[in-house]
Amino acid sequence: MSVKGEPTIFRYILVAFVILALDQWTKWLVVHKMDLYQTIPLWEDVFHITSHRNRGAAFGILENQQWLFILVTVLVVVGILVYLVRLKKSQPLLSWSLALILGGALGNLLDRIRWGEVVDFLDFRWIHYPIFNVADSSIVVGVGIMLLYTLRQPEEKEEPLAKGAEDL
Repeated sequence: MSVKGEPTIFRYILVAFVILALDQWTKWLVVHKMDLYQTIPLWEDVFHITSHRNRGAAFGILENQQWLFILVTVLVVVGILVYLVRLKKSQPLLSWSLALILGGALGNLLDRIRWGEVVDFLDFRWIHYPIFNVADSSIVVGVGIMLLYTLRQPEEKEEPLAKGAEDL
């Protein structure tokens, strides 16, 4: 039970699944409506939808290491779920960041399991950034929120040593 106005874990899980659904729907559109490497300029030389596949991690590193990515992602997903269950209700910002990371991790995990690669399509050309997807965006925003949360937390004060403990 939660106090009125206090988010429960189910809200965070729901957000993760909404992100997962949006990610998978947009990837389905790209896979079924575009040829591989086809590009659709939405704003010439600035932003395109480009059908691309990534068999590696961010920026294509560790290409063709799908089982490693699947194993690490499953461990991350389990860790996030355990942490969300145990997280104090006084830390909703951290919980929201974990929900975003969870949704993105699940989206890319599904791609790796189904296709052995991740479908990317968001192509910002004016900054020459690697092509990415909704799941990647969710992970980046979630990590950004987590960093802000961490930076905003007051430093924990060290407990003074018990009398005589300094001799140990």
